Amino acid sequence: MADEVVLLDFWPSPFGMRIRIALAEKGIKYEYKEEDLRNKSPLLLQSNPVHKKIPVLIHNGKPICESLIVVQYIEDVWSNRNPLLPSDPYHRAQARFWADYVDKKVYDLGRKIWTSKGEEQEAAKKEFVEALKLLEEQLGDKTYFGGDNVGFVDIALVPFYTWFKAYETFGNFNIESECPKFIAWVKRCLQKESVSKSLPDPHKVYEFVVEIRKRIGIE
Repeated sequence: MADEVVLLDFWPSPFGMRIRIALAEKGIKYEYKEEDLRNKSPLLLQSNPVHKKIPVLIHNGKPICESLIVVQYIEDVWSNRNPLLPSDPYHRAQARFWADYVDKKVYDLGRKIWTSKGEEQEAAKKEFVEALKLLEEQLGDKTYFGGDNVGFVDIALVPFYTWFKAYETFGNFNIESECPKFIAWVKRCLQKESVSKSLPDPHKVYEFVVEIRKRIGIE
C-alpha cells in the first residue's frame, strides 16, 4: 500500500518549511493543503486539537504535530533514504540540542525585531546577532551543520532566512555584514533543490509581515 502523506501548512511558516525540506530530502510525495489561519479547517482542528496550529503531517490518517517532532518522525519512518540525523547517539543528541536552540532563540528574537521599537528592538537585534554568531561557531568549517549534506539542524534553521528581509528592514541592520559566514551557509543550502523549492521568496514574506504590522497596529 502506498503511503498517504498530507501536509497542513501555511506558506510563510518557517516551521512548515522544515517539513517541506525534510520530505523533499527524502523524496516523499505528499498532498499540500494550505490553511487559512483565521478560519482554520475542521481537519486542522481535529488533527491538532491541543495547539490548533500548523504544520501537521498526516501519515496514513494519523496526525503528527510540532515541526521538529515531525522532522524526526519523517527520519524514523523513511530511515533508509538520505539520513537527516547522524547514527551516533551523542551526535544525534547534539543535533537535537541545536535545533531546539533555534526554536528557543531565532524565532522569538526575530519576531521581537519586527514587532518592537526603541530599546526593546535594539536588545533583540543584539541578542539575535549573538545567537547567529554562536551558530556560526557550531558550523565551524563544515559545509552544512549535518556535515557534507543538509541535516536536522540545517532543516531547523534555514527556513528563517526567508524572514531576514523583514528583520533587516524593520530592524534597520544588515545580517550579512554581521554574520557573513552564516549567510554563506544559507547560500550553500539554497543551491540544493530541496531547500530552494521549499522556501518562499523573502520579498513575499516581507510583504506578508507589512500586512501583519498594519493589522496589529504597529505601523
